[in-house]
Amino acid sequence: MEATSTVESLEARWAETEASPLDNGSVELIVRRPAPDQREQLQRAAFTAEGGLQGDDWLRRHGDEIEAQITLMNARVAQLLAGDKARWAEAGDQLFVDLDISQDNLPPGARIQLGEVVMQISTLPHTGCTKFARRFGGHARKWTATDEGARQRRRGVYAHVIQDGVIKVGDRIRKMP
Repeated sequence: MEATSTVESLEARWAETEASPLDNGSVELIVRRPAPDQREQLQRAAFTAEGGLQGDDWLRRHGDEIEAQITLMNARVAQLLAGDKARWAEAGDQLFVDLDISQDNLPPGARIQLGEVVMQISTLPHTGCTKFARRFGGHARKWTATDEGARQRRRGVYAHVIQDGVIKVGDRIRKMP
């Protein structure tokens, strides 16, 4: 990300980016966080309703906050902010997906299937933290937090597992009825 980026330049570049699919998207990256500030990029991972992403430190950090069990971020937003795919994991999310995760497309309570796993979209807002701003710049945090950024969930969305299974990079994502 160039140092001269601003909220306005991010918005202009976003407007030029092709939109993610509304349905039948794909899993682009899976990231496990085994300890603070550690990231492991995986090709496949097991997810459970009890513990979320197997081997992730979510339980240690959030305890019984089931609504914040899994975080998904739009891969096109990650690409815009981080550039190189190797840096996407710095955002701190577990799943990077090519799917429209906006409030309009996936309202709270919506269910999606990723590989074998079914998740439900949370009511909790996913906002950028100081680590996110430090890694991608204050302009990135501001851009994701605008009214439109929040509606589109540019910073991502929380979900929780309701059907255990395995997710692999490349798996299809579909909205459930």
